[in-house]
Amino acid sequence: MIPEQHLAKAERALASARLLLQDGDPDGACNRAYYAMFDAAQAAIMEVRPEIDQASIKTHRGLIAAFGLHLVKPG
Repeated sequence: MIPEQHLAKAERALASARLLLQDGDPDGACNRAYYAMFDAAQAAIMEVRPEIDQASIKTHRGLIAAFGLHLVKPG
């Protein structure tokens, strides 16, 4: 996937989160909001560091580590 595809996926997850919250399902909304952030973070890393192996950012642990190392730590 390319960054734009991850952002589109994040936007769909966020829209779902809003609908679930309006429907009285806060647990479902939290799940969808989490995955919206997950996909947005993948897009951000791919945009900033396109050379990163995508397989390393498919897991939650790998994504969190890469996000901290490549986006947070450098400022």
